[in-house]
Amino acid sequence: MPFLFQPLTLRGLTLANRIVISPMCQHAAERGHATPWHMVHLGKFALGGAGLILTESTAVDPRGRIGTADLGLWKDSQIAPLKAVVDFVHAQGSAIGVQLAHAGRKAGSQPLWEGGAALGDARMASDDEPWERLGPSPLAAGPGWSAPRALDAEGIASAVAHFVDATVRADQAGFDVVELHFGHGYLVASFLSPNANHRDDALGGSRDNRMALAQEIARRVRAAWPAHKPLFARLSAVDGTLDGWNLDDSVVLARELKRCGVDVIDCSSGGLTEETRALPVPRGLGFQVPFSERIRREAQVPTQAVGMIVDARQAEAVLAAGQADLIALGREALFDPYWAHHAAAALGADPGYARWPERHGVWLAKRAPGLARARAEAAAASAEPSLPSEPSQAPHP
Repeated sequence: MPFLFQPLTLRGLTLANRIVISPMCQHAAERGHATPWHMVHLGKFALGGAGLILTESTAVDPRGRIGTADLGLWKDSQIAPLKAVVDFVHAQGSAIGVQLAHAGRKAGSQPLWEGGAALGDARMASDDEPWERLGPSPLAAGPGWSAPRALDAEGIASAVAHFVDATVRADQAGFDVVELHFGHGYLVASFLSPNANHRDDALGGSRDNRMALAQEIARRVRAAWPAHKPLFARLSAVDGTLDGWNLDDSVVLARELKRCGVDVIDCSSGGLTEETRALPVPRGLGFQVPFSERIRREAQVPTQAVGMIVDARQAEAVLAAGQADLIALGREALFDPYWAHHAAAALGADPGYARWPERHGVWLAKRAPGLARARAEAAAASAEPSLPSEPSQAPHP
């Protein structure tokens, strides 16, 4: 059996395969509540055979939304719409997790299709649920962004409590996994980086101090999250700034998060700042796999690789080489929601359509013989030597 289709057990959850749908912001919620868009968006990946599906970044506090129409779990009325999605995904045999996040100093931006720019303070203050950018220090995320309000002890305790409360709601919705978003320049990532955190108290200065908030949230969430359910954490393995948070730091943090009860490190990168002078991570096929490999090896924790993993053989090679335990797809899954089924066929794990939903597989199996014959006939026709349309005339004697 290919590595990609071998089950993986994490605590009390056994995933049918190693394929994960990565969180992808949809900006389609209504006051934080899931809509039919989320049912279709997430449900199609369950029909497509992914072992685990993660929701988009789901705000634990309305002030911590990335955009106006983000999903949320900051109040009880948001549970039921998400539970409907969870129940559908479970009925198709997939597991589903929720990514909990607080956008911190990067709260308040347009959707990408509207330009992605930071919203002005007046726009944020006039919203139905007013926003406020929050961070470790009053340092803006870049040009066009207002400086966040530096959190005091009460604000930090409140942020931790928001993560815990959202975790309880996630369990009530029936989610199998919680993923803590500690990357991409959002609240916790901004505490980790020396380029965003200029505090002189117990949460600033040394790396150990800057890691304290991440560890506290992980410990508190682990205590609130059922012991049989896995806990993931997404890190920006490097934060994308000069002299910022780096891979050495991420290895150390991953070890500490493992001690806090985190079961999988989701290895992403970048996002701390919107400034053009930021240090970019060159993007190519599997460009973040080396981060996953090193964290997995040195922190001795399961990892999830993500970023430009596009085909079955590439994904299989990552797992076979011990560079990750899970493969996460984002844009590639949008392009092909049935990627898992196509990968199974490509790797010989499903020569027929047994892995497909039966309402799909039965029709595809019925189509297969005729399609095979048509392709064979087309191939034979293209291989025949071309003949003149009329016999050649013999020369006159």
